[in-house]
Amino acid sequence: MEIVVFTGAGISAESGIKTFRDSGGLWEEHSIYDVATPEAWEKDPQLVLRFYNDRRKQMESVIPNTAHKELVELERSHNVSIITQNVDDLHERAGSSNVLHLHGELKMARSTGDESLLYDYTGKSIEFGENCEKGYQLRPHVVWFGEMVPNLVLAENIASKADVFIVVGSSLQVYPAAGLIHATPPHCRYFYIDPKAEPINGIANLNIIKEKASTGVPKLASELAKL
Repeated sequence: MEIVVFTGAGISAESGIKTFRDSGGLWEEHSIYDVATPEAWEKDPQLVLRFYNDRRKQMESVIPNTAHKELVELERSHNVSIITQNVDDLHERAGSSNVLHLHGELKMARSTGDESLLYDYTGKSIEFGENCEKGYQLRPHVVWFGEMVPNLVLAENIASKADVFIVVGSSLQVYPAAGLIHATPPHCRYFYIDPKAEPINGIANLNIIKEKASTGVPKLASELAKL
């Protein structure tokens, strides 16, 4: 059975990673428009770099939680693909073997002049004036609001093969990622795990589990492992 899991900020929040939607549109007291748009980068790249360097340090100080680990256990019985909106590496550190990041990866840096040039910045900061080998400033490998989502087509292809599609910890408010559930085949079964989960337009057979990820995922994973 092909299981596709779509994860959002809620699953990482339980490990201690802050989310902006739970704090009035702020990330650690910064407006998203100040740190997560191309315009913000043009206006104050040093602020943007400092913000993401701090987020990288925070990411490296936390560990995967029960929800991350239960998704790994589910791989023992089924093919599990994870599509995540999160830029942290908690799924990988938990042991998930098939993870696609829609919005980039915090541990990576990329060239502002050649998007194919990527660098592992685990445990390091990206500094202003630090350039790639072609002389372009390095930036976080993160998809900002207003930018294209390069992995969207690949994610749609993965979703199109799902027998089960599970949403975990996502508000389903950020598009185009939130529309992935509509790329699934007609026979697909749907589950939505989130304390604020609500019905989704166009998805008739949606099973809503109004729980946080660390309790809802283990319960569902236990049931699916029996199939």
